[in-house]
Amino acid sequence: MPKFVTIGYGDREGYDRTAVSVRDEAHAHDSRLRAAGVEMGIAGSPVQVRNPDGAGVSVQEGAFLSSALPIAGFAIIEAGSVEEAVELVSKTPCAVAHGVVEVWPLSG
Repeated sequence: MPKFVTIGYGDREGYDRTAVSVRDEAHAHDSRLRAAGVEMGIAGSPVQVRNPDGAGVSVQEGAFLSSALPIAGFAIIEAGSVEEAVELVSKTPCAVAHGVVEVWPLSG
C-alpha cells in the first residue's frame, strides 16, 4: 500500500479559537490513527545537516524551511490513494484548528 508523509502546521492561536469539542474529536481521531499503526509525533527542534561533496559535516540549529505557521508534527500513513490520505488527515488537529496539513507521497 502506498505511504505518505504528512506535515502538520499550526499555532496556539488557531488551536485556542477552535471549539473544544472539535479539538477533542481531532485528538480522538489521531488516537485511532495511532492504534491503526500510523507513526506520528510532535515536531521537536530541528537541526540542518550539510556534507558538501562528502568533505565534512556541518550542523546548524534551526529549520531550513520557513512557513507562515510553525510545524507542529509529522506522520507516516498508508493509504490506497492520495485522496484517501487527504481524508485521513482532514480530521486531525492541525487540519481542523485553523492550520494546514501537507500530504507528500513517498516513492520507493
